[in-house]
Order: sequence, then structure tokens, then C-alpha cells
Amino acid sequence: MTFSRSPSDRQRRPQNVVTLTATHAPSTSTPVRPRRRWVGVLIGVALVVFTIASLFIGVSDVSPDALLNGGPDSNALFLLIVSRIPRTIAVLLVGASLGIAGLIMQMLVRNRFVEPGTTGVTEFATFGMLVTMVLWPGMSVFGRMTVAAVFGLLGTWVFLQVVRAVPVRQLVLIPLVGIMLGGIVGAVTTFFAYRLDLLQSLGQWAQGSFSSVMQGRYEFVWLAGVMVIVAWLAADRFSVIGLGEEFATNLGLNYRRVVAVGMVIIAIITATVLVTAGMIPFLGLVVPNIISLIIGDNVRRSIPWVAGLGAAFVMGCDIIARVVRFPYEIPLSVIVGVIGAALFLWLLLRKRSHAH
Repeated sequence: MTFSRSPSDRQRRPQNVVTLTATHAPSTSTPVRPRRRWVGVLIGVALVVFTIASLFIGVSDVSPDALLNGGPDSNALFLLIVSRIPRTIAVLLVGASLGIAGLIMQMLVRNRFVEPGTTGVTEFATFGMLVTMVLWPGMSVFGRMTVAAVFGLLGTWVFLQVVRAVPVRQLVLIPLVGIMLGGIVGAVTTFFAYRLDLLQSLGQWAQGSFSSVMQGRYEFVWLAGVMVIVAWLAADRFSVIGLGEEFATNLGLNYRRVVAVGMVIIAIITATVLVTAGMIPFLGLVVPNIISLIIGDNVRRSIPWVAGLGAAFVMGCDIIARVVRFPYEIPLSVIVGVIGAALFLWLLLRKRSHAH
């Protein structure tokens, strides 16, 4: 016995499918854009508020009233031009560039738990600083930055080779390999610095703080801003290599060349930040992950968000470091380390819960 559908049934079923698709499609796509928009507005407002507040927070009286009533030769205007504005610009550039460096490092390694501070790149750059202190003690700041960039480039290459040689199946273990590599290099650096009585001098370079930033001592950090622009120009290529070497090669992309460009960007950003402000942990790890949760893994679309959130995050932490024990100032690396470590643990626990 066979059953046949009536013409009315054949016409009714497609109509129901079309009706359901038209009804439910807008409900799944519309809530995402307003959330992104409001998060972007919140980041922009926080960045503007923190930037304005940074110009007027400090031991010396640099307030709008002092600027208006003091005249062109007042100490308030002098301090604003020589100290507060350079410091604010340096904080913005460091926060934005370190976030971008972390984003590119994650694309190169294809792992969300890495950044220059957890892959040994910062420790290699610090070792380069020690080499300049021993062999060329009178070297200029630009020379020190160049040597630190070369050692940072070497550290990036060593980490990539170690990750390729060691079969790591769990994503969480890759940053542990980087931390162990950085620990070895850091221990060697500390040993030689102690033996040569340079531990205190090296600590001044390695300690993350903007307290000594002023006009004439922050200009090299503009190179990090240039590297952010270079990263944005090559953003689509970084998105492709994030899918793997075989996939990128099949699309006709020169994988090794793009990796080399990414390594140079990471090394220059790490060196300029180390010379200008010192070591700032967890920033390049936390900020790209937060942005990835909001807008996804498209590098070109993520770069403005990562730069904005990174700048706002470092600016907020710098303000906290200035006001917690006013008139004294806590090193910025302490504030960023505490907040960044808490966010890092949250990301680890969140990834594990989603994996199970």
C-alpha cells in the first residue's frame, strides 16, 4: 500500500519553513551588534575620562585653575608640557602596542594563552639590556633599544622552535613552556647581574613604571605606535596564518615571511616598552582574549578594539598606582600584575569549563 500527499500538504510545508526562518532570523542576529556598540562606547568613554584625569593627577598642582591663573610662565604649564602630557602619551602608546603584540603572538602560536611576557621574549630582551650594560656601558638609549629588540627577536624565534619541537596537546601547557623558558633566561640574567654588581641597575630598567617618563625620555615609544600601524596593514595575513601553516600555504601566502614580520613587530614593541617603562605583565594576554569574547578572531576588526582597551586598561592602572598611596607612587607593574593575574585565572577557568 502506498501513501501520497495531497497538493495542499505539498504547498503547506514549504510555507511553514519559510515562515519560521523569517521569524527567527532577526532575533539571532540583532542583539549582538548593540552589545558590541555599547562596549565600544564604554571603552571610548573610559579612555577619554582616564586620559583627562591623568593630566591633572600628581603631587604638583597642575589643575585647570592653576593653568588659567598662572599665566604662560607658570610652573603648572611647565609641568603639564614637560611631564604630564609625555607621560599620558607614553601610557596610551604602551597599552595599545602591548595589546597588539599579544594579539600577534597568539596568532603566530595559535594559542590564546601566550604573550611576550609568558613566552620568554621579555626575558630575552632584558638579557640584551644586561649585555649592553656590561659590554657598552655608555651606549645611547636608542642603541640599548636596538640590542634589546634583537634579543627579543631571538627569544621569539627560540620559543616558536621549542613549541614546534615539543608535542603539546593541551593549550594550557604552551604558556607553561614559555614561562619555563623565560624563567631559565631570567635566572641566567639575574645570576650574571648579581655577579657583576648590576642587579640594581637592571632592576630599574625592568621595573614597570612611568614615574620617570618626561619630555626627551619617551619619544622612542612612538616606534611601538608605528608597529601598531604595520600590524593593522598586515592584519588579514595574520588572520590567515592563525588558521595554520598548511592552510595559509594553500591560499598562496608566504607563511615564513608573515611570521618574520610578526616576530619583528613583537620584538620592536617589547624593546621600546622595556626601555621606556619596563616590564608590564599579562597585558598582552588578557586584553586580546577579552576582545575575542566580544567580536571574534578577525585580526583587522580586533586591532582597534585591542588598542583602545589596552590603552584604557593601562591608563586606569596607572591612575590607581598614583592615588593608592598618594603622594607616593606604586610601580605600575604591581597593579597590572594583580589585576591581570586575576583575569588570567578567570580566562583559564572559563576555557576549562567550556572545554568540559
